[in-house]
Amino acid sequence: MRIVIAGGHGQIALRLERLLAGRGDEVAGIIRKAEQADDLRQAGAEPVVLDLESASVDEVAERLRGADAAVFAAGAGPGSGAARKDTVDKAAAVLFADAAVRAGVRRFVIVSSMGADPEHRGDGIFDVYLRAKGEADAYVRGLDALDWTVLRPGQLTDDAGTGLVRLEAHTGRGPIPRDDVAAVLAELVDTPATAGLTLELISGSAPVSVAVKSVAGN
Repeated sequence: MRIVIAGGHGQIALRLERLLAGRGDEVAGIIRKAEQADDLRQAGAEPVVLDLESASVDEVAERLRGADAAVFAAGAGPGSGAARKDTVDKAAAVLFADAAVRAGVRRFVIVSSMGADPEHRGDGIFDVYLRAKGEADAYVRGLDALDWTVLRPGQLTDDAGTGLVRLEAHTGRGPIPRDDVAAVLAELVDTPATAGLTLELISGSAPVSVAVKSVAGN
């Protein structure tokens, strides 16, 4: 498969690139800064320098053409202000989804957040973030031209992955290592029967492949 990842230098994306390249997939990661390219190459991915905050749909679609799947794993990051929650967490996700439609890439996985909700109230930075992620999810779920899956991890940690997760429509809150999020994403990309599902993810007791198979087709 050829898989294009938005936010290719993110902590989850780099882990995902290693996993996909390691199993023989062709991986491209979209990054904003050329100096990040070597990190992607070391992970086995082809770096594509493109700023999703200023690129056009056609420019992004051009990078997506010929791909079998697209993964949106970009984020403004914890140090960013409210404005970039809107331009990255929401607008860049919408742009990437529209570009996937234009490029004819049906399989689309978006990394969201536990608690994402377009109706979320509040003016704090995290409130704005949850609202932006919720609005992005709602937009993607409205696109009939995509076989989308929305993944909402719980509290992200840098602990070593265990390969044991809980993946359901509603899990309740809990932590999840970024290693395990990447492992689940790799499995989801490969499991189109999870299309149309919004899934929450925390650490649990099911091996990743079993967890994904158990929700597939529901």
